[in-house]
Formats: sequence, structure tokens, C-alpha cells
Amino acid sequence: MTLIEAPVRHRAAPSLPRLRPRPLLAAIGAGGIAVPALWWWNTTSVAGLGGWLTAAGRICGLLGGYGIAVLLALMARVPALERGVGTDRLTRWHARGGRYTVWLLIAHTLLIIWGYAVTENTGVVDETVTMVLTFPDVLKATVALFLLVGVGLISIRAARRRLRYETWFHLHFYTYLAAWLAFGHQIATGAEFVGRRWVQALWLALYLGVAGLLVWYRFLGPVIFSVRHRLRVERVVPEAPGVVSVHVSGRGLHRMRDEPGQFFRWRFLTRELWWSANPYSLSAPAQPDMLRITVKALGDHSAALASLRPGTRVIAEGPYGAFTAGLRRRGRTLLIAGGVGITPLRTLFETLSGEVTLLYRARTPQDLVFREELEEIAARRGAQLRYSVGSRAEVGQPFTAATLRDLVPELAEHDVYLCGPPEMTAAARSALREAGVPARQIHHESFEF
Repeated sequence: MTLIEAPVRHRAAPSLPRLRPRPLLAAIGAGGIAVPALWWWNTTSVAGLGGWLTAAGRICGLLGGYGIAVLLALMARVPALERGVGTDRLTRWHARGGRYTVWLLIAHTLLIIWGYAVTENTGVVDETVTMVLTFPDVLKATVALFLLVGVGLISIRAARRRLRYETWFHLHFYTYLAAWLAFGHQIATGAEFVGRRWVQALWLALYLGVAGLLVWYRFLGPVIFSVRHRLRVERVVPEAPGVVSVHVSGRGLHRMRDEPGQFFRWRFLTRELWWSANPYSLSAPAQPDMLRITVKALGDHSAALASLRPGTRVIAEGPYGAFTAGLRRRGRTLLIAGGVGITPLRTLFETLSGEVTLLYRARTPQDLVFREELEEIAARRGAQLRYSVGSRAEVGQPFTAATLRDLVPELAEHDVYLCGPPEMTAAARSALREAGVPARQIHHESFEF
């Protein structure tokens, strides 16, 4: 293939607000310090074992209540967070924070019951019955705790693997119900809130603020976006075995302020698919009247997209994700794709400025999606394109430190974008680190749930 040097023409990435990870973590941490300070401010002394147990339970409860609000805010799909932090990182923070929050709330429950039982010299079982049946809103808080524990259990990796994405996704809506049930208990019985209107007002503002973000960005925003742009399926095009591209037409799509590498959550309004919104990356730069996604049949939802009819209405949420040119630290870029993981990298391959190399891994030549497009892009912009085709038995480990160093001179001076099956991306990340690429220059976004 003759490589022709040519300038790359693409839309400049819009300048949009982004909240970076460190400032966000600092803000969350500051709140995590301020919330238990309410207990300190409200407590003059602690006496006896019962007092210490109750105090520990109150602190755990405050942190747990704050944790619920933070967890919901992280998943509110606020554009500044999605662009600056990235969906996959927000999801990991949410999962890790969820475990801590559930344990805090369990500890709160057990410590409060134990502390009251010691103070009143009663049995733990009797005290539990008394608190649940007679204390204001404690019964609702108990239901909330069971809901949160249930959501936590289905989020364990072994459980997730047994669930369809759609089932797992919709069961998480019980978190909203749990937050609502638990809120009244916090205000009605929390010693830090009773009789302190300004503290109640701040706590209410926190929860109402998070609720507002959720209502706007997760529910109203996508509907308004789709009505404004009038999204419909234009056509469905086979690309490779089990892989199709869905072309979605609309109006004024240049105003949606997307960036190459981002994704949307797509809801196709058919009888079988309307209830589920799944994440798929754009597989070509957005046009003023057309978007394209490319999907491999890996489950019921993705397999059903091959049967979509032209004219089907579409609701889209987005754009989401930080897997964009904004992550780059260097002038040279290496893209490593595996299978249908080529979709976001194909847009970056076309639009990134500077020296770009694409390594594309597939089991068979037929599995190379967009082969003609990629070769045309490489020829037009003078980029390097390399394939690794064959089974593992035939090619061995396709991405080792030695292989990558041989293929990409001065590898450590590149930013690297990874997208593909988990096993491949893990092996490639390990090889890149062994080859001397700093971790901050390795960028990866995963849609695993």
C-alpha cells in the first residue's frame, strides 16, 4: 500500500466544561470530612460502651447517607463528569463506593441497635423490634437497607455474569427507591438533624440537587435531545459475521457537540427494544444529518439490531465518555483494537492529529471490520495500519513488549488507546507497561457492566 501524506481535515473538538478526576475526588473527600463533623459539633460527651457504640453508629449513618447521594450523582450522567472523568472510571468509582456505602449502612444498623440495647439493658432482638416498629421512619429505612444490600449482591462479579445487562441495569433503579425511603429516617431520627433547620436544609439541598441532576440528565434530557434531532433508523448494513452498522438519521446533529471516541446510549422504539438503553460508540465522525454505530451480536439486544427497520424512532442519551483526543499528552498516538473494539478507534484514527499508528487484531480476515475504510484513511493521511490476524494457536500472544517495540519505534513517546475484549486489553496494557509506556499515557474505556 502506498502511503500518501495529506493533511487531515476534521472538526475541531469543542471546548466544553470538564471536571477532572482529582478536583472531583477532592470535593467528595471534603464532603466526607464535613459530614461526620456534624456529629462532632453536635456531641458534647460520650459515656459508656452504649454511648460509644451509638456514636460509631451515628457516624456510619451520616457517611452512608452522604455516600448514597454521591453514588447517585456519579451515575447522573452529568456531561462535565462524563467528558472529564470518563464513564468507565465513574462506573468503577460507583461500584467501589457502593460496597463501602452498603457496609457503612450495615454497620450503622448493627451499632445503633447494639448501642441502644446496652444503654437500655435489653436484648438485641427486642431492641430491634422496638426500633423498627416504633421509631419514626425506621421501618422504611429497614426496607431501604434490604434494597441496597440486594443491589450490592447482584453487583458482585459472579452474580453479574449470570444476569443480562438489561436485567442488571433495571434492578439498579431500586437504588432510587432506597434513597427516598431512607431520607425521611435520616431527618426524623438523626440526632444531628432533629431541631436544626439549617442542617436539615443543607441535607435536603444535597438530595434535591442530586435528584434534579438525575431527572434532567437521565430522563428529560434524552427525550428532549431525541425530539429536537428527530432520530430515526435510516438503514442497517452488515459489516462482518455477526456485525452490523446502524445508520441513524436526524437533523442538526452538528449541534450535539460530540467528540470522536465518545458513545451514546441508544433506545430503539420497537416492541422488543424500547425498554432498554444500551451503550454503543459512534463508528464514524458525526455528520450533520447522520450518525453511525456498529454493533456485534453479543446478546439479545445487540443481536436484535440486525432486524431494525428503516424509520424506527430512536432515543439517544449522550454524548458520553472521555475516550477522546482530550486525553493525549504526546504528539504521537498508537491505537490498539480488537474485534468490534475498532468502533471508537476508527473515529480517532480518522480525526486525531499528528503521527498515528493503528494495530488491529482479529481472528479471521472476515472479522476485520471497516477494512476498506481503514486502508483508505491510512492512505489519505499517511498513517500506519497493521493487522494481526489468526487464532491464538496460530499467532501466539499478538501484543508483547518486544512485538510492540518492533512495530512502533519510540513507543514510550506515544499515547496509547486500547479497545477490545478484556483479555486482549489486559495483555496489551501489561505489555505496554513492560515496554516502558507510562501508565498515564495508556487510555482504555470499557463498557463491561
